[in-house]
Amino acid sequence: MTNSGFHFEPLYYGDRLYIVNRSGYVGVVTLWSRIDFVRRQFELAGIDLSPDTSPIAVFGNLYGNGLRELLRNLLYNPQIRVLLVCGRNRSGSREELINFFVKGVEPCEDTKIQYRCDFKKVKPVRIAGTKRIIDNLVTPSDFAVSPKIFVFGDLKDRSDMEKIGKLFSGEITCYRGTSQEAQRVNIPLPEVEFDYFPSNPRSHVIVCERPLEAWKEIIFRICRFGRPVQLLKGERIELQNLKVVVEHPEEEDEGLLRKYNFDPDFLKRYQKDILSGHIEPDETYNYGHRIRKYFGVDSFEVCIQRLKKDSEDRKCYVALWDTGRDLASKHGHPCLVSLFFRKFDEKLTLSATFRTHNALDAWLVNMYGLIAILKQVAQEVGMESGAITVYSHSITIDKRELDRAKEIAQEKKYRLVEDPQGYFRITLDKDTIVVEHCVEDIVLKTYRGKKASRLQHEITRDCAISDVGHAIYLGRQLQKAEECLKSGRPFVQE
Repeated sequence: MTNSGFHFEPLYYGDRLYIVNRSGYVGVVTLWSRIDFVRRQFELAGIDLSPDTSPIAVFGNLYGNGLRELLRNLLYNPQIRVLLVCGRNRSGSREELINFFVKGVEPCEDTKIQYRCDFKKVKPVRIAGTKRIIDNLVTPSDFAVSPKIFVFGDLKDRSDMEKIGKLFSGEITCYRGTSQEAQRVNIPLPEVEFDYFPSNPRSHVIVCERPLEAWKEIIFRICRFGRPVQLLKGERIELQNLKVVVEHPEEEDEGLLRKYNFDPDFLKRYQKDILSGHIEPDETYNYGHRIRKYFGVDSFEVCIQRLKKDSEDRKCYVALWDTGRDLASKHGHPCLVSLFFRKFDEKLTLSATFRTHNALDAWLVNMYGLIAILKQVAQEVGMESGAITVYSHSITIDKRELDRAKEIAQEKKYRLVEDPQGYFRITLDKDTIVVEHCVEDIVLKTYRGKKASRLQHEITRDCAISDVGHAIYLGRQLQKAEECLKSGRPFVQE
């Protein structure tokens, strides 16, 4: 019951497939179910799985992705005349496979996905009736003969196995043999390109120790996640409402500043100017003037006096935006629109809000101005300077400067970040995984369970972890603990 023509040769994911008989003409798609589970069910149903005589060529999964590779494997192996689809359908991959052959593909104009291909222009298309987007290099018309698809359930019911047994003893044999016009077709996968990687463009938060470190992370985030926008003055890459916390806002080494084309002397002048209330005749505005004179009040001095009188005062809020003038005017709109001074953990902190921000050339310069402001006010009220938090409603990179920005972004390397929300100690207690959430050797809460997934859900519910790297590490250790619990091996946390 084998095919006498081609022999099965996968172009993609060969290491993840289970090959039975390379001369077979049936492919079994197990969706999300484990291949070994499906194989055992086929054995129980009496299906021939001999490498010499089985009609089955291969078993393979089809998760949320992988359809593009599966289709190319089929084109390269036209002797696969039958696809038997079974197993757990968790992501709709079963419907995507079926609809490709039954309903075809349709144009997809509402996506940012782009492809790079050397030999043909490639466009994204959507499989009709689904949300799955693939490239248009492979379409149903590329198949000389579409495979016959048989669909079964998750193979946990006896009725499914009886139907499969009947299929292999009868109807399936009529698909044996390759049509005369069949040929191997090798269509390379195009490289997927994105204008930006997916994220919530208003949810990014950056916490760093030093200003330059924070600035470089900003450039990385915008290069990777920023959305393209068209302004009157040109194309920009934008994030919204970016929050950046600099825990130790101090001036940087001058050599490092010069490396990134920042002039230390200019930054010093900028710090001096922002503390001054003076405005030149050719200036429409400057921050120092807005803060100290424009509204008829020296806001720095008022804040200093309020904090001297009550260090817990929460009214030290300074607005630089003049709604009556700035909304109506065509020129001279301040980017820095507010300052807020607040004592926290015995230090004076500063929060600043910017309406718009030029990430490459202005953010670090503005940070230097904020450092000077915080230092002066803190010194006057007798407090130590604390963190500076900067909110940028719209922060962008000019698309013409993207090459320079990407050079900076490519410098990013992995760094270990200690999670401010604590750490976890994991042990085994008889038949239970014990997880202690700790800060400075103090146990805040203890979690107990037999399953890593259950513990994961409880820890996530409590918002007990904030760093992605920490979360991935904890997941690895929980899984390791569960495996040791099952096998009886001793568990040692890494």
